[in-house]
Parts: sequence; structure tokens; C-alpha cells
Amino acid sequence: MVARSLLALCLAVVAAGHGDHGEQKIIAGPLQSLWYNRLPGDGGTQADSVFSGISTFGRLPYLPCLSHKDITYDIAFIGAPFDTGTSYRPGARFGPSGIRQGSRRLNLYGGYNVPLETNPFNSWATVIDCGDIPVTSYDNTYALHQIEEGHYSILSRSPATDADKKGPSLQGKTLPRVITLGGDHTITLPLLRSINRAYGPTTVIHFDSHLDTWRPKVFGGSPSEVASVNHGTYFYHAAQEGLLRNDSNIHAGIRTTLSGPSDYENDGYCGFEIVEAREIDTIGTDGIIKKIRDRVGTENPVYLSLDIDTLDPAFAPATGTPETGGWSTRELRTILRGLDGINLIAADIVEVAPAYDTNAELTTMAAADALYEIMSIMVKKGPLSGLEAEAGDDL
Repeated sequence: MVARSLLALCLAVVAAGHGDHGEQKIIAGPLQSLWYNRLPGDGGTQADSVFSGISTFGRLPYLPCLSHKDITYDIAFIGAPFDTGTSYRPGARFGPSGIRQGSRRLNLYGGYNVPLETNPFNSWATVIDCGDIPVTSYDNTYALHQIEEGHYSILSRSPATDADKKGPSLQGKTLPRVITLGGDHTITLPLLRSINRAYGPTTVIHFDSHLDTWRPKVFGGSPSEVASVNHGTYFYHAAQEGLLRNDSNIHAGIRTTLSGPSDYENDGYCGFEIVEAREIDTIGTDGIIKKIRDRVGTENPVYLSLDIDTLDPAFAPATGTPETGGWSTRELRTILRGLDGINLIAADIVEVAPAYDTNAELTTMAAADALYEIMSIMVKKGPLSGLEAEAGDDL
């Protein structure tokens, strides 16, 4: 009797549950609030678990920019997984994915940059990750062509902000900024070719332990035209091709050995001033910053190229050609922040080879943090509108 009563009760409950579908509230999932929380104060959005999900730079939205030309942005990250121009350790083809992995916690607390007083993840700018440029590993000449065309496709379209206003490009238009994740340093040559198509000869700030202006006969022997273009000669070729703005370019962090004093003379012919790494012992970070700012000025469009081997191997061991005696991560970040106000139109970071990193991801985190400072400077400066191309300059 008891069993029959329980059975009847259960049937009544089931019938009630299915009786009136009109009053039933269907919960569509997953709920947005389960995955993203609004941070208190001035912060933006934060993933509940920064260690989960697909890696993009700083957990930015991923959009396939190369296959969809209608996508707009103000700052775009793009990978160039190329490392067949390196002379010592290969592996920088995995740099883009490694840097993205190292950037996961950049906006863990909201992304606000205290020293620069800006939040590059929550600002006027539309910032996205465009993924990687497809790069062949079998043909260097074609790979560099792929990188140039891929970069120019991202660089040359209208930005999300101020697309209708004048800017510093050759056509007088405002363009978006592009930050490239390398890749060995050879990629800077096709990137500068792309920049030249959009802006003409451009001022370059080059952070590196090496000059990278060596004549091909000196660096690599130049057994062929293809071999003459590598991660130690690309600035020589850039100078020969007229991609660099004369007497306004600068190296910072140099501490390489040379084939002889003529290497420095050749570097001067390529249009660079040199700040050696050891100078920080006498003039400090403020002195390094002053030298860079005095050289490049605050009016011209500037391209920034950062080789992770600027850092001492104690702080960034995972690189193709490590050199001891470099700067600390703190020193480099201080120097980068000192470039606040300079007109950065684009940047790259190169020579991150994650296979040589520690289990703690020291190098990829350092690379991501350096890019965080660079991105913050770009956001704080605002859109490139208003910085019109200067006429009559001595290029």
C-alpha cells in the first residue's frame, strides 16, 4: 500500500513538471557571467581562469584578419613563425605561441599599467590578436615575401578609430598599429619593407645585443643571395634598400664581439648610433633613455624592434644567440617606459625560442611583459591621426 502511494506521488510530480511549458523558464547556457566577471573599480573583464582556454596575446580576442579584410582594429598582434635565418640556435618559429603562453596573466588583475597610468586592455583602442602569418619553412625568399605581404595586409587597412582623419602615412591616412611576434630577427627586413610601403623610410629603435648590420661577406660568408639575408645582416640590406631614415636610428643594449672595429664603422654607414649595454653602469637607465629620445625625437614615426637577447641570459635564456652581460628585465622595462610620448607606429619582438626556456617560462614572460609596456605606450599616445607626414624632410 505504501509503495503504491509513493508511485502515485512520483507520477503526480512528473505530470506537474510537464504540465505547463508556457510558464517554464528555460536557462540558455553557458551564462556569460559564469565565464567573465566585471572587475570592481576601473578594471575591464577578466577570465575566471587565466590558465585555461586557447592562448592569445594577453587573452585578447582572436579574429582571422588575414582571411577577413573587413575586420578593423587599432592595434593588432600578428605572429611570424620563421627561424631559418638564424646562425646558432633554431627554435624561434615557436616564439609566437610561446609569447602568447607567457602573456596569459597580463590582465589577471585588470591590466592597468601603474607607471604609465594607462590600461591597454581597457581603453579607446580596439586591440586584437590576428593569429600567425602562414610561413613556409622550405624557402627563405618566399617566406620573407609571405611575411611582408601578410604584415602589409594587416597594416594598410583602415583602423577602428579615426579612419576618416589624416595621419602620417604616405597617403595621408591614419593606419592601425601592428605588433609582430617573431620569429628570428630576419623577419624585421620584410616588416620594414611593409612599413616603407606605408610610411616611407622610417626611424628605428633597435634593442639587441648584436649590431645586425654586418655585411653579408662578414656574417655568414654570403655563399648565395639567399644566404646573404639572415638575422645578422637584415639591417645592412634595409639600409641598402633605403628603408631607414638617415641619422635617426639607434641600437641599445649592444655587447657583441666584432670581426673588428670596421664593424662599427659599417654600422655608422647604415645610419645607426650605438648605446652599449655596459653604459648603464655609468649613466643609468635615465641616461640610456635620454640617448634614445635625443636620437629619434618625438615628431617622427618610429619603428621599434626588440630582440629578447637584449636581456641577460639569467633573465631570458631561451634565445637564439645569448650574450652575457645584458640588462635585467626590470631595467629593460624601465627603459621602454621611458619612451612614453614617442610616435611608435609598429613594433616587433624576436628571437624567443621557447625550447631553451626554464620550466618557469622566464623568457616568454619577459617577452610578454616587454610588449605590455610597448602596447601601453601606443595606447597612451592615442590614435595616429593628427601626426601628418612631414614634407621636405631629409630622408
